[in-house]
Amino acid sequence: MVLADGEVVRVENPDVAMATATATSASDSDSGGRGNAHGDLFRGAAGAVGTLGVTTLMELQLIEAKKFVKATYHPYRSVGESITSVHAETLNDRNDYVDGILFSPDHGVVVSGEMTDDVPDTAKVQTFSRAWDPWFYLHVRDKTREAAGGGRGDPVTDYIPLAEYLFRYDRGGFWVGRAAFHYFHFPFARVTRWFLDDFLHTRMLYKALHASGESSRFVIQDLALPYKNAEAFIDYTSEKLGIWPLWLCPLKQSPAPTFHPHSAVESPGFTADQMLNIGVWGFGPKGRETFVDANRELEHRLRELGGMKWFYAHTYYGEEEFWGMYDREWYDGLRRKYNATTLPSVYDKVKIDVEADRRERQESWSRRMRSIWPLGGLWGIKKAIDSKEYHIHRNSTWKWTK
Repeated sequence: MVLADGEVVRVENPDVAMATATATSASDSDSGGRGNAHGDLFRGAAGAVGTLGVTTLMELQLIEAKKFVKATYHPYRSVGESITSVHAETLNDRNDYVDGILFSPDHGVVVSGEMTDDVPDTAKVQTFSRAWDPWFYLHVRDKTREAAGGGRGDPVTDYIPLAEYLFRYDRGGFWVGRAAFHYFHFPFARVTRWFLDDFLHTRMLYKALHASGESSRFVIQDLALPYKNAEAFIDYTSEKLGIWPLWLCPLKQSPAPTFHPHSAVESPGFTADQMLNIGVWGFGPKGRETFVDANRELEHRLRELGGMKWFYAHTYYGEEEFWGMYDREWYDGLRRKYNATTLPSVYDKVKIDVEADRRERQESWSRRMRSIWPLGGLWGIKKAIDSKEYHIHRNSTWKWTK
């Protein structure tokens, strides 16, 4: 990491550093010391959005890759069953990957993935990167729709090339890409998705979304909760926002203090150090004031249920409220210790200044023009084309070619 004063330091996981430090003194490898390990900085910088320094080099632990992922889609007919199943699948040592999709209150699917080098002779290799391939979430929905309408149904299995699995949500940006069809009142069909494929990969979608100005009325939130309160939170988002599908992603908590989501709320029957992330992505209420109010209510309900959000999203907390959730004394101590007090704080970087945004909307002719349908959307398409980022997916070498 490069610190705010220009010093370059090597920062190590304190657990690993203490286990392997044979050439340093105990004080240097201690997580609280400013020796070679800088373990307190390792933990503190995670989630601190660059306010303690800039990470320039990383060492990663790897696991052995295999050619395919055996993906199994487990259908459920309730939110509660789906949540319980996500947790249960994380305890299955055979699984390398686990996530879930809630299509509606009575149609959930938990996806477990197991890496393998073998594909049965009778199985078809499923891909998601070509223009005529299905979007992953639509494929899963269609594969499990019958089970959702009747009994629980049997799990369904696909064999997916590893890279295709890792990038399975790229086309369609999970399902956010469907909003573009809604905005332009354009038919959402397989042939139109094929025709517009260059615009429907994540990089192009988000380039257009931000340039259009539509991101200011789009709810893009990932919210982590204790497992026992996740269903109550989903009931809330369903009633207040009506956004479906929702993404379910199991999390392992980082040791506190930290800026990563964490909770002291116990969830009997669930692993103590796990939480569940819920991805809520879709159009929010119309009208800026109503939109802000909806986000503030979302944050309030999240906090009531012992949850936290990820900082990439819009954050409307007041400063006192924000620091009531995080350990400011610990954080300010790290900023002083590592000479980072001249950098913006975490709160400075993540807060949404509602008043400044209101003034910009009133004074900026560009913002006013982009708010007129369909000018904002057309401008977003232009900026996405100008970026030439469609060449990235066209020339991707990871696509399955056999």
